[in-house]
Amino acid sequence: MSAALLIKNLDFAYEVQKPVLKNINLHIEAGEKFGIIGPMGAGKSTLLMHLNGILTGSGSIQIGDVLLSKKTLPEIRRKVGIVFQNPDDQLFNPTVEEDIAFGPLNFGYSQKEVAEQVSYALDAMNLKGFEKLVPHHLSMGERKRVALATVLATRPEVIAFDEPFSSLDPSMIGQLINIINSLDSTLFIISQSFLPLVACCSRIAVMNKGEIVAIGPTREIFRNDKLLKENSIDLGIYKRICRELFG
Repeated sequence: MSAALLIKNLDFAYEVQKPVLKNINLHIEAGEKFGIIGPMGAGKSTLLMHLNGILTGSGSIQIGDVLLSKKTLPEIRRKVGIVFQNPDDQLFNPTVEEDIAFGPLNFGYSQKEVAEQVSYALDAMNLKGFEKLVPHHLSMGERKRVALATVLATRPEVIAFDEPFSSLDPSMIGQLINIINSLDSTLFIISQSFLPLVACCSRIAVMNKGEIVAIGPTREIFRNDKLLKENSIDLGIYKRICRELFG
């Protein structure tokens, strides 16, 4: 299967001599749901912000058959949608409907196309009836759904999530897992909530100190206690609780 996302030899530093990303290489197939785990400060969110050119390092990033560059940046941003950890970072219009319409309008869709895309995104996120509501008056879970709807409205090939499960209660996490599993786009998911990744992602990568230290099937990675502990990820407490609860 062709790559939806191809990263080669990516390096990045906010300050000289202080690398944040070191020789990142990833091949993510079209339609794949791919996760990234790692300790705080590993460089996960910095990597995510390279996918549509918010940040730019050395090396190369390719989305489908388009190589990321200054010239192709508008096309790349049509192909890659980012859902930030805090939904308030991408909700700034007076109503839910206007927030969802912003992306298609900015990309030059016709009024008819905008209306169609808004309706599609509202349906996909179970937000019918929310059109005229004020986004910042909604619950965290509802705002996260609206934020994802703003991305879905542009029909991106790749959707990148930064900590999608944070600040959600268990029932909301379950709803979001179902939504994520229903999406046809290629997904790139960064999360410190490890168990939801098992329900979403076919493969994951472990990041630590700016490097990819392991890539593999999700369940195999999470069963590798030595690898996880070496990279400051200890699932022991979760395993003990599950054994106590379920035997």
